[in-house]
Amino acid sequence: MLQLQQVEIAYDESTVIRDVSLEVRPGQVVCLMGRNGVGKTTLVKAIMGLLKLKGGSISYDDEDVTKKAPNYRARKGIGYVPQGREIFPQLSVHENLLLGLEANNTIMKIDEKVYDFFPVIKEMKDRNGGDLSGGQQQQLAIARALVANPRCLLLDEPTEGIQPNIVQDIQDVIREIKETSEDTSILLVEQSFDFAKSVADYFYIVDKGRIVYEGSELVEEEVSKYLSV
Repeated sequence: MLQLQQVEIAYDESTVIRDVSLEVRPGQVVCLMGRNGVGKTTLVKAIMGLLKLKGGSISYDDEDVTKKAPNYRARKGIGYVPQGREIFPQLSVHENLLLGLEANNTIMKIDEKVYDFFPVIKEMKDRNGGDLSGGQQQQLAIARALVANPRCLLLDEPTEGIQPNIVQDIQDVIREIKETSEDTSILLVEQSFDFAKSVADYFYIVDKGRIVYEGSELVEEEVSKYLSV
């Protein structure tokens, strides 16, 4: 599905991602973990095509997309929910969702299943995005990505600063996607040990721009040194 091979990313002369290889298989939830500032968001932006690689390659569905534009990757089925949500505050909730459809020109209307995931989004569809709470905006950002029916969903810190009941809602949605879709994969950037362990099948931990741990088990005693502040 999604493969990174020996990826390197630099800002000017400073290399921030070094020799990173990872894989997300069909139907799998993979969690990318690490402290703030170790390169997680940089890596996800590169997967989406928002940052160029200094070295290495990115392939999706057996196609090399290393030099492809973000909109090409979106049309191919990669969805992206950035850190900080980045909804359009002056547009209505419904208009925000319609913009999500632009990523997939084969879908003409919003699937009701998105509202099943996040009922509050339907209740507030005529309100401006900026009038929603932070947690509701996060739900809207995820819903906006889901309306395009992505086959690989990138979630960058979806629970950061979110109230516990909405964190639970997001956890339930990830689990439902995992249980009901054999093809849809999720790459989740997360710092919460408990949240990651509750939803993910495989884990990578980044420290100082490198993968320092990977595996299908997340043992707190082994990884806490890479996650603690």
